Amino acid sequence: MKKIRYTLAGAATVLALAMAQTTSAQIGKPYIHDPSTIAECDGKYYTFGTGGGGLISPDGWTWESGAERPGGGAAPDVLKIGDRYLVIYGATGGGLGGGHNGRILTMWNKTLDPKSPDFKYTTAIEVCSSDGMEDNDAIDPGMLLDPTTGRLWVSYGTYFGTIRLIELDPATGERVKGNVEQDIAIDCEASDLIYRNGWYYLLGTHGTCCDGVNSTYNIVVGRAKSVTGPYLDNVGRDMYHGGGKMVIAAGDRVTGPGHFGRTVIDEGVEIMSCHYEADFDQGGRSVLGLRPLLWKNDWPVAGDRFKGGTFEIESERRGYALELAVDFVRMNVARQGWFNRDQMEQPVKPVENQKLEDVIGTWPAGNIPARIGDYMFRPHQRWTVTPVDGAGGYLGGPYFKIVIEGTDRALAATADKEVTTVPQFTGADEQLWRIEQLIDGTFRIMPKVVPGQEGLNKHLVLYSAGDSTPTLATYDFSSDNSKWNFRNH
Repeated sequence: MKKIRYTLAGAATVLALAMAQTTSAQIGKPYIHDPSTIAECDGKYYTFGTGGGGLISPDGWTWESGAERPGGGAAPDVLKIGDRYLVIYGATGGGLGGGHNGRILTMWNKTLDPKSPDFKYTTAIEVCSSDGMEDNDAIDPGMLLDPTTGRLWVSYGTYFGTIRLIELDPATGERVKGNVEQDIAIDCEASDLIYRNGWYYLLGTHGTCCDGVNSTYNIVVGRAKSVTGPYLDNVGRDMYHGGGKMVIAAGDRVTGPGHFGRTVIDEGVEIMSCHYEADFDQGGRSVLGLRPLLWKNDWPVAGDRFKGGTFEIESERRGYALELAVDFVRMNVARQGWFNRDQMEQPVKPVENQKLEDVIGTWPAGNIPARIGDYMFRPHQRWTVTPVDGAGGYLGGPYFKIVIEGTDRALAATADKEVTTVPQFTGADEQLWRIEQLIDGTFRIMPKVVPGQEGLNKHLVLYSAGDSTPTLATYDFSSDNSKWNFRNH
């Protein structure tokens, strides 16, 4: 249950692909079920799960146990309101203990850091319940603080009955006096509400839970112009009658995504959180999942985790390719054409790609600047992107190195806010790159640090200052100068 949060060749190729496979999920011990929305507190990230505990990450990539939440129960959510954190959870229900008589409670804390002297939860208060006989199960709460009205809404419920909507007081966390619950959906659980561009979205988890590698959980969505619905999917089906457009399903050796959460990192940069019922590469354990969140025709859809590979890095500005600023070496292949009839009658022989060994001797030995040019699938335009083990990460991904295919020549940021390539990748921070898919499917590429500037780089990205000029400049989602594509061709 989660919500919107605002926070920011040859053997070498085989090795790169192998390393990419090991970074397909969060690292550390990201084991959790029913995670809350990712919350940031004093530079760290937190999520809570069923059972009372949760995970902490110093960077959003490496996760370990350590978050604390009293009360046990299931499927919590957390939301920062002002300078406090409101936590909501289901104390019973969901078939726990054999019944569906559930209770949902809220409590506050000034901090999520259990080591802080200010860490103390208030007494939990009940905001709704179910008696085990009605068509609802009071469990799986998710919160939305409406950015247009300031009102606080909670959706909750399971397959046992309907998904319901109630309103809480954002100042106290208590139920608004006189508020009557409303039924808004069926045939799902672990629901969540988000708001974007004039639409309210209801996300529900559909399918079977808690069966490991055989779980069929998936996440579906409907949208409405009012928070109370009706929530319709892309073909007009009402979620109150079982509708829902797919957001994410099983794939990439993980199955059973459930308990959606949205985090807005920056304008145009969003991620979704969930758990996977089973990660096949981690023994079938339930793990935290973070994926890019894309928006297509005002519908949310999960993007694919960027794992690396060998690519053309293409500027969205013009469609030109990032390349080394070296002399263009012509290929010694006779021109073919209609004007040479004798030639046209000869057998067709494929032309080999230009090889690295044919041109690398013409390149300077030291630093070589980068530029942008017409893509010709030449060695100076082919980049191998690989996650760097032990270099840490950011919310949703690891840091990468970007080198010319078949070499160790690495892309690097410079102190004068330009980009160059150095002969050897050393692991220096200015050679590490943060790569995030944007909501339109393009990517932003950011150096971890810029030499001479204090701390992690939070604003400067690889930028097309002109059709042929890459540089570092402030990220601007509204400008195609800030956007890149990775083309495998």
